[in-house]
Amino acid sequence: MSQPDITYAAPARTLDGKTAIVTGGGRDIGRACALRLAAAGAAVAINYNSSADGAQSAVSEIVEGGGKALARQGDMTSDDDVSALVRETVERFGGEIDVLVHVTGGLVARKTIAEMDVAHWNRVMDLNATSFMRMVKAVLPHMSHGGAIVGLASQAGRDGGGPGAVAYGASKGAVMTMTRGLAKELGPKIRVNSVCPGMIDTDFHNIFTKDDVRKHVASITPLKREGRSEDVANLVAYLASDEAAFITGANIDINGGLVFS
Repeated sequence: MSQPDITYAAPARTLDGKTAIVTGGGRDIGRACALRLAAAGAAVAINYNSSADGAQSAVSEIVEGGGKALARQGDMTSDDDVSALVRETVERFGGEIDVLVHVTGGLVARKTIAEMDVAHWNRVMDLNATSFMRMVKAVLPHMSHGGAIVGLASQAGRDGGGPGAVAYGASKGAVMTMTRGLAKELGPKIRVNSVCPGMIDTDFHNIFTKDDVRKHVASITPLKREGRSEDVANLVAYLASDEAAFITGANIDINGGLVFS
C-alpha cells in the first residue's frame, strides 16, 4: 500500500559497544530492528529462517556503514539452532550479550477453532511463545548487568486478533504475560519489555490481510496510515537502550492510536 513520506531523525549512539541479537531479522520489522540497533552502535547478530537475502543485505549495509554484524540461519523452535546462534554471537563479538530482540513469530494460517487441530495450535504456540522462552533461556548465562530483552507481542494479544487468529492472539497474549513475569524474575539485572504492533505494512499483512481491510483500518486510525517497520524499530531501540532504564514489564502499543490500553 502507498504510504506518506516520513522523515526519521538520525539515531543517537545509545548502544555503542553493546552486542545485540535480533531473531527473525531477515525481513520487515526484524530487519528494521537490526539496522536500527546497528545505527545506535550495537554489534548485531541477525537470525533468519528463510529470508537469507534480506539478512545478508542488512549485514552488508551495516558493515559498509562501519558497524559489526553477522547473519546466521536457524529455526528458533529448535534448541540446537538457538544454542548455535548464541554461541556464534559470543564467539564473534566477544564477552557478553547486552540486548535480545525476539521478532520470530507468525500467524501460520487463519483457522477458526472449529477448523484447527491440536497440531496447528501447538505450531503457532511454539513459533510465537515457546521460541521466546527458548531464546531467553539461552541468552541468560551471557547477558550483562543492565541488559535488555524486547519481545514482539501484538495488538492481537490484547483484542484476540482478526478472523481465524485465535491461536495467534493467544500466543501473543502469552508473550505479554511472559514479559511481565520475566521482568519480575530477571530484575534488577535485566529489563524485559515487549511491543504490541497494530497494522504495520509488512509481508504478514500482505499475506494474511485483504487490501480493503487494510485501507479501512488505516482510515479509522487517528494517524490515517499503516505503521512502518521503522516505526516499530525506533521503539525497540529505545527500549533496548539505557534511555528506558526505568521501564520493565511493559507491553507497549504501537498502532497509530487504533487501540488504546
